[in-house]
Amino acid sequence: MAIKPKKKKSVRKKSQRKANQKRTVLISILSMTVFLFVGLAYYFTNYVNQNYGVKALVDDLSKIKNNESIVEKKIVKRVHRNTHVLVKKKTPFVERGKETKEEKKQNIPITTQSKKPKLAIIIDDVHTKKQIEAIKKLNLHITPSIFPPYVLSKHSNQLAKLIKHSMIHLPMESGSRQFNKQYKTLMTSFSDEKLADRVMELRMLFPHAIYVNNHTGSVFTSNYKAMKKLYIALKMEGFKFVDSVTDSTSQVDTIAREFGDRYIKRDIFIDNTHTVSYIHKQLKKAVNKAKKHGYAIAIGHPHKTTIKALSSAKQILKDVELVYIDEI
Repeated sequence: MAIKPKKKKSVRKKSQRKANQKRTVLISILSMTVFLFVGLAYYFTNYVNQNYGVKALVDDLSKIKNNESIVEKKIVKRVHRNTHVLVKKKTPFVERGKETKEEKKQNIPITTQSKKPKLAIIIDDVHTKKQIEAIKKLNLHITPSIFPPYVLSKHSNQLAKLIKHSMIHLPMESGSRQFNKQYKTLMTSFSDEKLADRVMELRMLFPHAIYVNNHTGSVFTSNYKAMKKLYIALKMEGFKFVDSVTDSTSQVDTIAREFGDRYIKRDIFIDNTHTVSYIHKQLKKAVNKAKKHGYAIAIGHPHKTTIKALSSAKQILKDVELVYIDEI
């Protein structure tokens, strides 16, 4: 009886199995190679953006001078790419494509034809709707400086929507432990990153604000290193700093000049004493400073006496043009 040749068939199956294994290994290797190249391409494409942190940003910004427009444009482009916001040097912050017709009107710089000296009055410590309404009822060009949200007023940033012109009143380190306990008070010990994070948060809270002034802050504004870090972070978000001059050793003037910026400061506090007669006396001093220098900046607070004094100060203010801070 003849025996069937099973050996050849077994060899053929084994050979086919080896070929299939080789094909599978080859496909796996090719797939891994493709993924590797894609991964490397993605890594090198995004490496620069991922590693452009606050330190590099601060280093670049410290080079900005009036005549270094090329460097400035480069930095603004890099910041735009990393933060997805539009930074405008001399106009309010607006996300690209988000502005309404009404907001576009508000963002147009206001020019006045009056030849009178200009006086800007800022009302600090604003954090309630009632205070905003009291300022609006005066029917005067007065700029409220609004506290960022904190425990007693968790949505104070929304007050900026109730009035056309406003600014930010930023708590900064002072010599008083009590004042320094205020929510998110900026301290001189803060790192570059922590300061930059807070300023970016302010931009999100107040998307159209331009001006920021200090609440207390005698220690912070007198510390050159800390104040320069903050000044740079504010510039990056399109803010301008108004020095409340809570201490004569403030370094803001020096820092502003290093960047070729105009130094904006408070000339007169009008309500250190809460009487109408005292406030009227201080307003007269502010008017005289405006006449001497062409403009002046006065700061008051939303006290009932201050509001009352302003409502009866028409005769005192007749020789100046009362303007918002962004009209100076």
